Amino acid sequence: MSLIKKFPEEFLWGGAVAAHQIEGAFNEGGRGLSCADVLTAGSNGVEREITDGIIQGKYYPNHEAIDFYHRYKEDIKLFRELGLKTFRTSISWSRIFPNGDEKIPNEKGLIFYDELFDELLLNGIEPVITLSHFEIPYHLYTEYGGFRNKKMIDFFVNYAEVVLKRYKNKVKYWMTFNEINNQADGQSSLHVWTNSAIRLKDDDIKEEVVFQASLNELIASAKVVKLAHEINPNFQIGCMMAYVPVYAYSCNPTDAMAAIKVMERRYFYSDIHVRGHIPKYTLNYWHKKHYHIDYSVDELKILTEGTVDFIGFSYYMSSSETTVDELSGQPIPDFPHAKITSNPYIKTSDWGWQIDPVGLRYVLNMVYERYEKPIFIVENGFGAYDKIENDGSIHDQYRIDYLRAHIEQMEKAINEDGVDLIGYTPWGIIDLVRFGSGEMEKRYGMIYVDKDNQGRGSLKRSKKDSFSWYHDVIENNGLE
Repeated sequence: MSLIKKFPEEFLWGGAVAAHQIEGAFNEGGRGLSCADVLTAGSNGVEREITDGIIQGKYYPNHEAIDFYHRYKEDIKLFRELGLKTFRTSISWSRIFPNGDEKIPNEKGLIFYDELFDELLLNGIEPVITLSHFEIPYHLYTEYGGFRNKKMIDFFVNYAEVVLKRYKNKVKYWMTFNEINNQADGQSSLHVWTNSAIRLKDDDIKEEVVFQASLNELIASAKVVKLAHEINPNFQIGCMMAYVPVYAYSCNPTDAMAAIKVMERRYFYSDIHVRGHIPKYTLNYWHKKHYHIDYSVDELKILTEGTVDFIGFSYYMSSSETTVDELSGQPIPDFPHAKITSNPYIKTSDWGWQIDPVGLRYVLNMVYERYEKPIFIVENGFGAYDKIENDGSIHDQYRIDYLRAHIEQMEKAINEDGVDLIGYTPWGIIDLVRFGSGEMEKRYGMIYVDKDNQGRGSLKRSKKDSFSWYHDVIENNGLE
């Protein structure tokens, strides 16, 4: 096997999860309901149902998840054995403010994260924390309608101030809103719900409502970035984007132009996070669509004062679009006759996700050239069905192959392209509840958790082949 160049000595090798997908204990320690708690289980290709409160007889997989709340010490021992230098998770907002609009935080919730972060640091693992990862307090939806309401800005800032001050000597790396651009298309009720705690009404102009909620979140994020730097100048505060690069299917000029317009919808978020102003292409779009987006001169000033220190992003797949009539695909609104179509040059997973390691290098170059800010890959991974052999072993070579191919492209981006990449935290380092469908059996982890899609199982942890492989990657700092 050929050798690849080493990564920077300070490179942050780690793993990533989210509180609502691992913690469980949804009604313990004074925690309130979150938007994730009213999501039922779906299945491959079947989106989860959003219920009005908790309905008896329905299965809500996040309620127990993998019971990390009670088992985090044993899991952290495995993370240490794996060699993780960093662990990305989130704080459950409703553990700190059960309703989201209280003045006084829940001390039991604060203590839980004190103890969790202490345990990580004791084991030499640096926490990387997302403030809002698809788990907005449910009360903020029922009482205020979610982030379509500007009152949410102050609720988020109040929550952030409490935890930033509480953990200012335990956490250095923070991100505000997870995959904030997932709601960009305004098509998936699930993404709009979890990103912004919005249930769209029949008479809503969906896209207009999503733009308003998104801008409110971006203002809230900017306020928090500014505040965080006042609390601790050494904090590193980032945004978190979902980057799915959209290629032009062909060298047809209209395909190339369509790809640019489709990407603008995603760049809207990171352009504001990093550049500190609403981009002209978005203002022009709002004008053409006759959208009335509410913002003030003071709020525009806040955006300029609260730009992020680094860009965190997830990368799982690429996409391609075409304007050729003869090709079929899912229509997209950004360019006449444009539609998403399959890319014949790359393979797909069992869930139809296109596997494109070179696309990661493409994104790294594209984002670094656009912003010239440090980049942190905080999600990347391969969801698959894992089989337990008779001897208890789990041979997940497919996951190793996927991760290796992406790490090789990261190395090229660093050493050949000059990208400032600070870390890599593969998603679902331990098996967890899948966000989109609530499944357990679409597994990402290097640590197996005995639980199935119906919630049955012992929750016993065991190592997959990828565990020892990733351990060696970390130990040798990427040199295989």
